[in-house]
Amino acid sequence: MSRTARIERQTSESKVLVEVDLDGTGRHDISTGVGFYDHMLTAFARHALVDLTVQTEGDLHIDAHHTVEDTAIALGQALRQALGDKVGIRRFGDATVPLDEALVQAVVDVSGRPYCVHTGEPEGQQYVVLGGSTNGYLGSLTRHVFETLAFHGHFALHVRVLAGREPHHIVETQFKAFARAFRDAVAIDPRETGIPSTKGAL
Repeated sequence: MSRTARIERQTSESKVLVEVDLDGTGRHDISTGVGFYDHMLTAFARHALVDLTVQTEGDLHIDAHHTVEDTAIALGQALRQALGDKVGIRRFGDATVPLDEALVQAVVDVSGRPYCVHTGEPEGQQYVVLGGSTNGYLGSLTRHVFETLAFHGHFALHVRVLAGREPHHIVETQFKAFARAFRDAVAIDPRETGIPSTKGAL
């Protein structure tokens, strides 16, 4: 059973290619032109054990918004396509992840019903620019990315920031917690199929 997908998406604002293998090892080849976003997508691939290729060309002369958003649309569509009929998966995943002072819980339900609840970021986080003023990643994009992934991936996602002070840590911990929860949710449940799980421990 191959759980792979390739999505190509082109608009007047961006050109995006995404390839995923849900039964990978965390291999990644990611280039969006937004360095901090590349860092977050790399963290997702590694912690979800998803092989991930992302190649995006966007209108960064305006800002990073379209590039980040359109990449998330294509990634969500690829995750949905790779999941296929979802037969035999665990469906639910729950992870609580620390990064120094930051702590985040993420819960995933691969239900076919898109929904996102995102809470707990400290006031002001949405205005922080990460990665520098040129092609920087605005803090408000984090919620937008998760909402977009949930909508186009057709899963329910709850992300709760339980603690955090450093803006970089707050975002990175959210991506890692989501990745770990997603990894559990899409793993094959041998109790349902008799097929050994392909998701090993790091």
